[in-house]
Formats: sequence, structure tokens, C-alpha cells
Amino acid sequence: MKIALCQWDIAYEDKEANKRKIKRLIHGLPKGKAVDWLIFPEMTLTSFSMKPRVTTLTDADLAFFAGLAKERSAFVSFGGVREGRNLLITLDRSGRTVSSYAKAHLFARLGEEKAYKPGDKPENFLLDRARVSPTVCYDLRFPYLYWDLAGRTDVFVVIACWPTRRAENWATLLRARAIENLCYVVGVNRMGRDPGFEYCGRSAVYDPMGVEVAACGGKEGVFTADIALSRVAETRRKLPFLKDRKPWPARSPD
Repeated sequence: MKIALCQWDIAYEDKEANKRKIKRLIHGLPKGKAVDWLIFPEMTLTSFSMKPRVTTLTDADLAFFAGLAKERSAFVSFGGVREGRNLLITLDRSGRTVSSYAKAHLFARLGEEKAYKPGDKPENFLLDRARVSPTVCYDLRFPYLYWDLAGRTDVFVVIACWPTRRAENWATLLRARAIENLCYVVGVNRMGRDPGFEYCGRSAVYDPMGVEVAACGGKEGVFTADIALSRVAETRRKLPFLKDRKPWPARSPD
């Protein structure tokens, strides 16, 4: 399966500018089924904003991404807000919604919980033959979300607006989730600046052993990588660590 990670300096709260940018970015990709999955960062059309009236996806916004899916005959994953929740939405090759995951862990340090509602359930869906579990940005810091899904996941995808000041955290956590759960982890982050933050980019793909399959650095562009589902099955057969996990009883911090 060939995936495409799209990272750029998202125009802050300017949906139309970002639609034009996306079209330019993917223009050079082969059409047809040369790429199976296009993935965009968190709050794709606006960057991270606390203004639901700006970040909420309209029918026209959804139609834009559905058009990309049909034109490219590819699955498309993107971020935005619907019904007050920060979502990662995935469309199939015909533009139909196959998953709409709401970010569970809201970033209280910035007051995200005052602007949006948290999601309350994980998502897991089939992308062709791949079992995919979507997560968003701050979710990455909470391993139990990934542990609970690992047994039915071949690929975790994380979309983010992750700041440069914590760039090493981003890279380390992506790799850790891959190693812990013996599966692929795909992280897609924006780069550049908005009025509040500088973002590191560094979109990447890690295989089930934590080996870096693709690294996008801090440059703008569309970066492709190949995922081999057989690698997940082979690694889990040779290293059956997931079977040894114990459901420790929940306890409050001391």
C-alpha cells in the first residue's frame, strides 16, 4: 500500500487558500491508483484554531475532499471540526465517509476543552485490507488508547499541529507507539508558523520494529511511503509481545 503524507505551512484560518495549496501540492502525484491513501494534518484547512465558526467544515469543504478522493481514486484522511468536535475524517475512493474519529484528549494547556467537545470512543476501520485506527495530536501522549486498539490495528495514523519546541517528543512518541504495538505508525504534521506557534513538520512513518520508513523533515511537500501489511503479521508472529499484556486494574495517581 502506497501512502502520501502532505505537510505544508497551513494558511491560518484561510480555507480557500489551503484548498488551492493542496491542489498545487498533489498536482505532481500520478492519478489513478498510484497512491492509495492521502493524509493531511490536523485542522487541515485552518490550522489549529479555537474558533469553531472558522474551523467547522461546511458541506463545500467536505465536497472538496470528496472530489480529491474521486479524482485520485484514493482514500483521503483530513482534519476539521463538525458538531463541536475536532475530527479526523477518512473518505474512501468514491468520496464516502468510512470513519469520523473525534479527538479524545483535548489540550487543556491551551484551553481546547473550552472550544471543543472530546470524543468518547475509539475508531477502527478497513482501508482496503489494512486495519486502521485514527488518532489526533495530543492523543499520542496517552499509550493506553493505542494499547486497547493494538490487537485489531495494522496502522495507527496520527494527524497533528505539533510545535517545534516539542519536536523530539513527536518523533519519539511516534516511534514508541510503533514499537509497543508492533504495527505501523504514520504521523502527519504541519510545518511553518501561525500567529501563536512554530510547527516542526517531521511527518514520518515507522514500521513495527520502530524503523523509520519515511522522514519528511521540515520541508513542505508530499512524501510517499510503502506499507507492507505482511511486515505486521511477520513481526507479531516472531515477537508475540501483545499476548503478554496484562489488564492492570485502574488506579488513581498517589
